[in-house]
Amino acid sequence: MSGPPRRRVAVVFGGRSAEHEVSVGSARSVLAALDPERYDVLTVGIDRDGRWHAIGVLPAVAVDEGPSVALSREPGDAAIVTDDGRRMEIDVVFPLLHGPFGEDGTIQGLLEMAGVRYVGAGVLASAVSMDKAYMKLIFKATGLPVGPYVVVRERDWPAAGETDIAATTEHKRVLDEIAELGWPLFVKPARGGSSIGTSKAHDMGQLHEGIALARQYDPKVLVEAAVDGVEIEVSVLEGADGGPPETSLPGQLLVDGGEEFWDFEAKYLDAASGMAIPAPIPDSAIAEVRRLAAAAFEAVSCEGLARVDFFYTADGRLLVNEINTMPGLSPASYWQKMWEVTGKTFPELIDRLLQSALAKRPGLR
Repeated sequence: MSGPPRRRVAVVFGGRSAEHEVSVGSARSVLAALDPERYDVLTVGIDRDGRWHAIGVLPAVAVDEGPSVALSREPGDAAIVTDDGRRMEIDVVFPLLHGPFGEDGTIQGLLEMAGVRYVGAGVLASAVSMDKAYMKLIFKATGLPVGPYVVVRERDWPAAGETDIAATTEHKRVLDEIAELGWPLFVKPARGGSSIGTSKAHDMGQLHEGIALARQYDPKVLVEAAVDGVEIEVSVLEGADGGPPETSLPGQLLVDGGEEFWDFEAKYLDAASGMAIPAPIPDSAIAEVRRLAAAAFEAVSCEGLARVDFFYTADGRLLVNEINTMPGLSPASYWQKMWEVTGKTFPELIDRLLQSALAKRPGLR
């Protein structure tokens, strides 16, 4: 007696953002976790220029070759189409794209217009959560605790050599707001991830350098007051059968490789850094951080999965730092590691995400 037919999953990875290599690593992990008896997999890589390719063997770090493909242009036709017109029907897309042009609502909108089911957050949740400035506004509006910050836009911070009076006036206003934050400061792209383009500033010179660095990735920059505390993360899953979000045991980030903060090197390259799971904080704080993680998930109308990051201060306060609607799923990532300690295996998690996506209606959610 044969079992149910396999569902075809299009795993989409790579992309145009600075997190291209992280996405490739996530795809590699997810492909290894998929049950071949339940899923027929089609791998689609997006190169750095935005071209889509059918991938046979996953690249080491970057997508740069393979036959060109695209989503079917026929309304409601859930299929990947090659340049020569060959159709490959799909049931669901797993968009393993991190950062802009993938995690920010862009591919989610494309898939909804095409009538294709997909894993993860919808357009609004993806867009809001990618833009840390709007994310923090929503968190504050729903009563979640966040740290002080200043948004620096292009019009607020003139480039070297600019003398426009209006720009200079705005520059002074932003400088006054930043001065109220105190030193040190964290400077980061408003719409970025993996700490790429993020720096720590101890004085005005480093602030200027940090804004210039962040602007290489995003014209919109966030300047945040440094928080005296440890970094805590929690993994979140969409609730089963319409239930409330489920949260993992939290983990505490450990920076032991000499980095000043949890930067890209500490996350992906330094074996000395890692995470303590469960976080060595009081039981009451563990319960509260899990509650706040679920509240943050619902505040932005998230779906599927997320990772919520916090600061736990020396005086026992919790501050929400950010939510990631498509966290890294590579072997170096902690989303699945926190769940594994909590009691859920990675293959079980991937299957649950796909089944949740398949249960949703295509199009507007």
